[in-house]
Amino acid sequence: MLVKTFGSAVYGIQAITITVEVNISGGKLAYFLVGLPDNAVRESMPRIESALQTNGYRMPRQRIVVNLAPADIKKEGSSYDLTIATAILASSGQIETESLEKYLIMGELSLDGSLQPIKGALPIAIQARKDGFKGFILPKQNAREAAIVNDLEVYGVESIKEVADFFNGATQLEREIVNTREEFYDSLSNYDSDFSDVKGQENIKRALEIAAAGGHNVILIGPPGAGKTMLAKRLPTILPPLSLHESLETTKIHSVAGKLSTKDALVTIRPYRSPHHTISDVALVGGGGNPQPGEISLAHNGVLFLDELPEFKRSVLEVMRQPLEERRVTISRARLTVEYPCSIMLITSMNPCPCGYYNHPEKECTCPPGAVQKYLSKISGPLLDRIDLHVEVTPVNFNELTSDRPSEKSEVIRERVIAAREIQIARFGNNPDLHANAQMSPQMVREVCVIDAAGQTLLKKAMEKLGLSARAYDRILKVSRTIADLAGSEEIKLEHLAEAIHFRSLDREGWAG
Repeated sequence: MLVKTFGSAVYGIQAITITVEVNISGGKLAYFLVGLPDNAVRESMPRIESALQTNGYRMPRQRIVVNLAPADIKKEGSSYDLTIATAILASSGQIETESLEKYLIMGELSLDGSLQPIKGALPIAIQARKDGFKGFILPKQNAREAAIVNDLEVYGVESIKEVADFFNGATQLEREIVNTREEFYDSLSNYDSDFSDVKGQENIKRALEIAAAGGHNVILIGPPGAGKTMLAKRLPTILPPLSLHESLETTKIHSVAGKLSTKDALVTIRPYRSPHHTISDVALVGGGGNPQPGEISLAHNGVLFLDELPEFKRSVLEVMRQPLEERRVTISRARLTVEYPCSIMLITSMNPCPCGYYNHPEKECTCPPGAVQKYLSKISGPLLDRIDLHVEVTPVNFNELTSDRPSEKSEVIRERVIAAREIQIARFGNNPDLHANAQMSPQMVREVCVIDAAGQTLLKKAMEKLGLSARAYDRILKVSRTIADLAGSEEIKLEHLAEAIHFRSLDREGWAG
């Protein structure tokens, strides 16, 4: 008897519906699994047989042919176990087949018939609704994340027996219901840290406020213990809250990567990712035999923090150049091409030299001659070209550290950042792909960042006196436009340009080798 059930395959952050066809016919015992399955899918048969027998069902001792269609798309992972097992039960007459076509079924089986969580439940649920399925049956651990999709009945189950009893009419499954908007707004600003925790460092806070307002990338350079990591970790707290669209897009990426907890239905706060400097280039930008999103995509709509930047392998840093510019990662393989979004703010930090105390006000640098330049030159010019703000971090003195004067809270800074972003949204209203000043093309910089003759003179003198490279020109204009937006000014004034130039002080000729 030929029976069809339906599952799904995830490529990038999109899903494709897969039809599982099972035909049981006479003949000696044999299992045939076709349709480009990988090893994990081929290994499903022993799991399915054990799960069925443990729960009192019969594994047919006949010729079983399982086809995963479309047959030219590779099927990967263990999440087809439940789909195939349900089709085998239906084909052997152990469960009713009337309503099978109305549901999409996914789940990994344990030997006792219980279900393990799957990856990509959210994009699968979105595709299931688009394809007109009535419901989606999946492991209970993934039910909340799939239930944020409206107009789709989502049922979380714990074992294959629950699924069989449901199709036989012996029991009713409890539908998982999530109020998406309520879930989103309830935990929109649940941060554990705040800018008020940081003593002193007003200049650095100002730089990060400008970065947040314009979506600019930042490099913090200073001695150990100056507060670089502490400040970077608090950057998401002053960024504008995620929109519902951004939240759904971010959640899809984390769902595909299997990074969502069972309690979370949505990613409601901006991601903050801080990979160790031993990370590989594939782990950072994504890829692998079975392509998965990397850290740069997991930080989508949030912050990627690279601590001790010169310690990262050169190849790892260089593969970021194109994704930072295009705000997406394209991974090409012989049979498929997947794309992951990666619209991020890149925050990096580094010591000024190997010992960490070059230019320190109190401690002496112990590095030999030439070591400082060699250390700084580990950061390539093309990568530095994509970083708008270069900020020198100095240690906090004792008086500031012990001061009782309250620091400004993140919510106060965030209000100013949101006001500046609203100006930019209005400015780029005709271009839905642009949301912040940092994303402007060179042509748009010429149109938007107009400065008067006095500003041109100041910029020319600064570039000549400080030895700034040509690549700094556009960056200074973008940052000055953001500073003007924070001040509520329609024009870029001299003080805005001067402050932007101040934050390019590290971009001197030869600084990066």
